Amino acid sequence: MKLMWFHLMPYTELPADFNQKHPSVWVDIHSSLFDPKRAHHMYNDFMDELEYAAELGYDAVCVNEHHSNGYGLMPSPNLIASSLARRTTDTALCVMGNSLALYNPPTRVAEEFAMIDCISGGRLIAGFPVGSPMDTCYAYGQNPSLLRERYLEAHDLVKKAWTEKETFAFNGRFNQQRYVNIWPRPIQDDPHPPIWIPGGGSVETWQWCAEMDYVYCYLSYYGYKAGLATMQGFWNEMEKLGKDRNPYRAGFLQFVGVAESRQQALDLYTEPAEYFYGRCLHIDPRFATPPGYVTEATQRSGIQGMMQKAANVANPATKAALKATNMKDIVDGGYVLIGSPDEVVEQIRHVGTSLNVGHLMLLLQYGNMSKDTTKYNTRLFAEKVMPKVKDLFGDWEDKWWPKPMAKGQRAAVPAFRPQTVAAE
Repeated sequence: MKLMWFHLMPYTELPADFNQKHPSVWVDIHSSLFDPKRAHHMYNDFMDELEYAAELGYDAVCVNEHHSNGYGLMPSPNLIASSLARRTTDTALCVMGNSLALYNPPTRVAEEFAMIDCISGGRLIAGFPVGSPMDTCYAYGQNPSLLRERYLEAHDLVKKAWTEKETFAFNGRFNQQRYVNIWPRPIQDDPHPPIWIPGGGSVETWQWCAEMDYVYCYLSYYGYKAGLATMQGFWNEMEKLGKDRNPYRAGFLQFVGVAESRQQALDLYTEPAEYFYGRCLHIDPRFATPPGYVTEATQRSGIQGMMQKAANVANPATKAALKATNMKDIVDGGYVLIGSPDEVVEQIRHVGTSLNVGHLMLLLQYGNMSKDTTKYNTRLFAEKVMPKVKDLFGDWEDKWWPKPMAKGQRAAVPAFRPQTVAAE
């Protein structure tokens, strides 16, 4: 099993009465709540945490893209990934990802991902999300009924830009470019960096991942219990399409809080978990389901995306369960795995085998969790949980993992020296 350290970079200082005074954490969240000087410290703490995870031997560190919100402060994950490419050595860099339909032209994604791959020596995992409705349709003004078509065309352009050796013209519905000839080009050219597709459960995404032989990543904020039906649907679809059950075809996101005892874990992680589920997922329903965003096939299947669930537009039978904001319900629902190292080992092994997922993306920082607590959670998992779950799926080949340059051929990571600034 590959264990990957995921960071959402949430704004950690939303007020306690945020839910009562503000309609949504996304799209129209008021600018007065953002303090750039405090964000300076948040960003640097977050980047320290990502580098710390790399030092401790996590297989990958993961970043993603969101806009106009207090839930995730990464409008450009490529900026973070480029820094990580310079400051880490062996860890894969999973950019999960660039919302392709938002880039004009999409060759910008091909170029920037190629830069990250070159700087890192071939450690990039390229994530191509369609994007949440809040990011794509409201913050960036895309037509929801055309979003998937725009996305698929952008994907074709990026992929051809990576693999075509000669300058070519591209004449699509949304993109017309007379000369496509990206420089730089990615190190991973057999035939391109691994492509992973984050999704919320749409049938078309499953089918497309199978057709293209991409990794499907279910980024669930509601844990393995809520994710079981979706992952079973995914594997049933793979069986229909004649694909094997290689667990590395899939990825899954899971919150975790580990401590020396279960009670200590509850003491440490209750506040950040309740902050995340109570404030970071406070989404106005009017932003979650723009007409045309969800396809007919997915609607007929009854599958709901994560943001629809967060916005409380689920069917009445599941509304209460999906809006849990107190720690007891959060833990009982499986949103966050809590316990001692041995208890978490047992739960992780159960998640991996029940979902048949070989790429487990771990949220070990969430909500307003402090830097010290995050590093404690990260270290304890690395030292006492990771060694006991890595053996899962050892009989399967991970064909969707980066293929970097040989270590001896790569540039050395520079030794950064602290600098002092003279007082004015």
